[in-house]
Amino acid sequence: MTASVPYPALHASHGGIWIATAQETRAVSRGEAIRIAADTPTILLNAPLIGQRLGHPELSGLDVLELFAFLHPARFMVPTPKGLARVTDLSAPTEDADVAAFLREAAAALLAVPNGTWAEREGGWHALQSLYRLRWPWAPALSQQIAKPERAERWLFSKLPEWEEQPPRAAPRTITLEPDQIAERLAALTGSTAERRQGQRDYAAAAGSAFSPRAVRDSPNLVLAEAGTGIGKTLGYLAPASLWAEQAGGAVWVSTFTKALQRQLAAEGERLFPDAEQRHQRIVTRKGRENYVCLLNLEDALQGGFAGRAAILAQLVARWAAFTADGDMIGGDLPGWLPTLFRRNGSTALTDRRGECIYAGCPHYRKCFIERAARASAEADIVIANHALVMVNAARGRESTTRPSRYVFDEGHHLFDAADAMFSAALTGQEAIEIRRWVTGPESGSRGRRRGLAARLSDVASYDEAGGVAIAEAVDAARALPSDGWLQRVAEGEPFGPVEALLGAVRGLVYARDVNGSAEAGYGLETELAEPDAALVEAAGPAAAALDALIRPMVALGRRLEAVLADSPDWMDGPARVRIEGAIASLAWRTETVGAWLALIARIGGPADPDYVDWLAIDRVEGREYDIGLHRHWVDPSKPFAETVLKSAHGALVTSATLRAGGDWDVAEARSGAVHMIRPAARFEANSPFDYAAQAEVLIVTDVKRGDLPALANAYARLIVAAEGGTLGLFTAIRRLRAVHARIADRLAREGLPLLAQHVDPIDTGTLVDIFRDDPRASLLGTDALRDGVDVPGDSLRLVVMEGVPWPKPTVLHAARRLAGGGSAYDDRIIRAKLAQAFGRLIRRADDRGSFVLLSAAMPSRLLTAFPAGTPVARVTLDEAIARVRLSLSARLRHEAPATA
Repeated sequence: MTASVPYPALHASHGGIWIATAQETRAVSRGEAIRIAADTPTILLNAPLIGQRLGHPELSGLDVLELFAFLHPARFMVPTPKGLARVTDLSAPTEDADVAAFLREAAAALLAVPNGTWAEREGGWHALQSLYRLRWPWAPALSQQIAKPERAERWLFSKLPEWEEQPPRAAPRTITLEPDQIAERLAALTGSTAERRQGQRDYAAAAGSAFSPRAVRDSPNLVLAEAGTGIGKTLGYLAPASLWAEQAGGAVWVSTFTKALQRQLAAEGERLFPDAEQRHQRIVTRKGRENYVCLLNLEDALQGGFAGRAAILAQLVARWAAFTADGDMIGGDLPGWLPTLFRRNGSTALTDRRGECIYAGCPHYRKCFIERAARASAEADIVIANHALVMVNAARGRESTTRPSRYVFDEGHHLFDAADAMFSAALTGQEAIEIRRWVTGPESGSRGRRRGLAARLSDVASYDEAGGVAIAEAVDAARALPSDGWLQRVAEGEPFGPVEALLGAVRGLVYARDVNGSAEAGYGLETELAEPDAALVEAAGPAAAALDALIRPMVALGRRLEAVLADSPDWMDGPARVRIEGAIASLAWRTETVGAWLALIARIGGPADPDYVDWLAIDRVEGREYDIGLHRHWVDPSKPFAETVLKSAHGALVTSATLRAGGDWDVAEARSGAVHMIRPAARFEANSPFDYAAQAEVLIVTDVKRGDLPALANAYARLIVAAEGGTLGLFTAIRRLRAVHARIADRLAREGLPLLAQHVDPIDTGTLVDIFRDDPRASLLGTDALRDGVDVPGDSLRLVVMEGVPWPKPTVLHAARRLAGGGSAYDDRIIRAKLAQAFGRLIRRADDRGSFVLLSAAMPSRLLTAFPAGTPVARVTLDEAIARVRLSLSARLRHEAPATA
């Protein structure tokens, strides 16, 4: 089989570099590998990763992952030799030195796919012709395997189904769920052979009270439920939720914080609806618009809007779009590794990130994935969403006719942070330039499909004179906002326009008030918006006038659009009405943003509002400035969350394994918004059924000095070797993560222990977790995203190592909340929550065993309540910790031996 592939293959790891041809496999130097890859078409697996390991980031070649994405769009594959072997039915290589030869064999197997039963054949020949013209490296080899079809292919836009309008759904009926009914539904979901768990039954019964009829206006039946890992809370709340949806005829929105839990919930849906077609109708996943491929943007890219490698990505995304289940590019069935192969060049332009959708004015409106998901959710029983989308829909009045009356907020400990992001305001250069582009459209010389207000609402302008005047005035006023090159002009002291001048004054004051040497260290800078200097006060007036000149025509235009809807002129058919309704919603969003900016500017030189925290900031990465601006956050963001989301609901369940953050119920009530409700929330607690005394231990290492980077790296390396991989390493700073990875990756490779790292490897976080989960000898280093969103039960995760106590970063915002929240007690709650979440990665099921190591002698004893009761805790030296990790591994192997035998 390999003889049919004339290309050499290249593999590079931290353990060495190898080239394989038909005749031999040999180890080569870095320079020789780069030369061969530059001169000869070379087979690779994940070119950006190999290029990084060779120190040649622009390395390219015949990437097997691109070939797989073309042949099998919308299919999952772990992008490793083992994952590739699985999808090609080949034997996986056991040594790094064998990978290069294996890649040639796997490439031959993939190239042979079109000769057999190829499920994704439709559209393949059509796409290949375009890729051939774009000089895609795989095109010549594939063109010999894919013959021109005898009949015309149904390709993408002709293949996608259209959604149909449905009558409004009736309001849900008023019902009361009986405890016996909930228990019966839970038993059906868990299965007759499943062990009966009283904790799960009690949890389901408690969750059921959130679905009772509401008794007090503006105050839902609110249930706060902390359920330890292993209780089975997902099925515990799906039992009453599905029962209520079935009997009341309404939809329950289950909201999560992480995409990992969304995927888990979708998988659990098979228990509710075993029939795939019925499940697709009754359970719908919803995300923000920016997650879905925009067909109009994709069409523009396919017709020449993209060039070079970005154009190849567009063709592969088009292949995927023809077979995807839901069009979700972020966390859906588009392989997470695909955009990273192109250095994310162009992938974000294929979604609607600027809010420029023209709704019914789009030729693909009836096939739009976003619209299809919205309509499907209106008829679903269970809608799987996320905290951000729930808040956006509620705050901006979206889909008001289908607003849910029942919510389940899983990962409820993140509601506070999600609300903090949603209800904040930031007048920065990057935010302002986006508003300018949305209003004015393309600047001279710019490319792409971007359209301004005048282009999107040309028919309104011709019909309604006042509306046309408002559009023209808004476009003229928007030119006072920052434009391309603003950051350089501000840095050079030559701002153009009043808003750039304001940002220049912000920049000057922030640098002037730097007290910790952060300016020299290269970190971001910030200072309170208090006692502003004369330059900032003087710049505020003209900037406010410029924004006022923009918001007035925007408000006027919104009123004129509403008047046009009321007039219903002859040219306004159904699609036109939907498009104008969409324009009104988008305009309201931008008007609200500009209004928040005006309120923030009014704070300059004025009195402080006790509900808010205001500050000035310069955002930098490795010393390079990328944004400047003014920021405003609520001191307590659960207050607007309660006002916009909870008060309109009839029932809500807020649940998590760490809802109280290792403290009391006051913490859960404060961070969930329950304190702002008229009726008190019901409380429920169920401890984890796991035997933590036997399954886990916490080791606090006392002899790794804080700030000693070589010692920190040595500790990580020795612990990973002792555990033989299977380690999740958590860091509080990206710089330290990168430094430790650089010191230990080669050392671990010599032990046969692969090391993956967030912020180092050019791989998305979800794929890194997939690779980690798939290889019991691999280890993974990361930051907060891995502390909160990783579910790796079994042998692949047996050791968690944290570099130190996760002290809160001393920001202006944190200082204000600390003052309002009880000082050091507030800090302790945050730290305990982070420790509890990190520890929660370790034990995910009854047969898991492992160690949690904290490399900090400064761990206060008062924070140990973050760990489950009964968990052994010991302060030990690094040598003792390594010995205990080895002992834990041996015990784990002994425990697994009978099952293996």
